[in-house]
Amino acid sequence: MATSLVTGPTAGIGLAFAEQLAARGDDLVLVARDSARLEALAARLRATHGVEVEVLVADLTDRDDLARVEQRLAEDARPVELLVNNAGFGLKGRFLDNSADEETAMLEVLTVAVLRLSHAALGPMVERGSGGVINVSSVAAFLPRGTYGAAKAWVTSFTEWAAHEYADRGVRLMALCPGFVRTEFHERMGVQADSAPEFMWLEADRLVADALADFERGAVLSVPSLQYKAIATVSRLVPTSLLIRLQSLGRR
Repeated sequence: MATSLVTGPTAGIGLAFAEQLAARGDDLVLVARDSARLEALAARLRATHGVEVEVLVADLTDRDDLARVEQRLAEDARPVELLVNNAGFGLKGRFLDNSADEETAMLEVLTVAVLRLSHAALGPMVERGSGGVINVSSVAAFLPRGTYGAAKAWVTSFTEWAAHEYADRGVRLMALCPGFVRTEFHERMGVQADSAPEFMWLEADRLVADALADFERGAVLSVPSLQYKAIATVSRLVPTSLLIRLQSLGRR
């Protein structure tokens, strides 16, 4: 039975990944900061799907905690076949409205953790000749959206490169680039539901089902829904100055 490790699984996209991977029979390693929510989720998934669920309580901005997750990914005796780098971090304010420490913490989660966990996972996967990584990026990767968009652009670029670098070693990588999704993520940031048009909001369960299907067929980039596929395409053609005017979406 395969084992999948998911970061940020207690809500939203991460929760949908945990539920759908458990439903298909994967054992799980769940990584998040909230011990109580992790344990409750683990108990529910064990009872519902009969899978093994391991809990790792870790704050990915803490290098010692991050190192423990890296060590789990590197274990030969209990190999992880799929890593889902999903843990999120967002700041509502513009760059100078946030402290440098807040901005750095966001980059620790969105880029440093993705790099270090991917590095830890890819070594054993390449040696085995099997495995995969799904990095949850964002459609913001294609837009000028401050440091968040810049971080997600790095995630997408890194994933696309690594997917080609290790394809002939039996390892698959995919960047998932959603837009607005109905999760706790925007609520925690204080972003109102009407900050973007209704048709722009996606449901996490459908998003993850489509993403897993894309991953199984070998996609390197998964952009959900026609509207976000259109945005990703148009962003390559529209001048940056015009795209910057759209930054108000998702900030109210």
